[in-house]
Amino acid sequence: MTPAINSAKHAGVAFQVHEYHHDVAAQSYGLEAAEKLGVSAEQVFKTLVVKLDGKQLAVGIVPVTGQLSLKKIAKAADVKKAVMASPEEVERTTGYVLGGVSPLGQKKRLVTFVDSSAEAFATVYVSAGRRGLEIELTPRDLATLSEATFVSLAT
Repeated sequence: MTPAINSAKHAGVAFQVHEYHHDVAAQSYGLEAAEKLGVSAEQVFKTLVVKLDGKQLAVGIVPVTGQLSLKKIAKAADVKKAVMASPEEVERTTGYVLGGVSPLGQKKRLVTFVDSSAEAFATVYVSAGRRGLEIELTPRDLATLSEATFVSLAT
C-alpha cells in the first residue's frame, strides 16, 4: 500500500491498481508502463515537478508521449518562469522516488495542473507511488484528489 493508493481509497473513488515488473534498463518509465499494461501511451500520464519563479514548487501531469511545456505551466500558474525542480527537491517534497512520483498522496500538497488531453479518456493511468505500480482512475477523480486544474500543458 502506498500513500497514493491510500489517498484514493480514503476518498472513496473508483480505481484500479496495476502492477508490472519494472525493467531497470527501461528508457522511459511511462512508456514502459503503457507497453507492459497494454494500454495507449496517450492514456498514461507522468508527474513532473517544477519550480515557479525560483520559489514555490508545482506539479504538471502530462501524457508520457509528450513533454511538459515550461512556458505553459508558468502561464497556468501566473508566474514568469518555470524550471524543472531538482531530483532532491522532488523526492523530499513528494515523498516519492523519481520514476515513481504520484500526483496522489504527496507529503506536501503542491499546486497541480493536469494536461487537458486527459479529459478525452474514460480513465487515465498515473504512478501509484513506486516504479512498476500504476493507478487507473477517471480524469475527474484525478483532478479532484490532487486539487488540480485542467490546462494545456504538453508540447
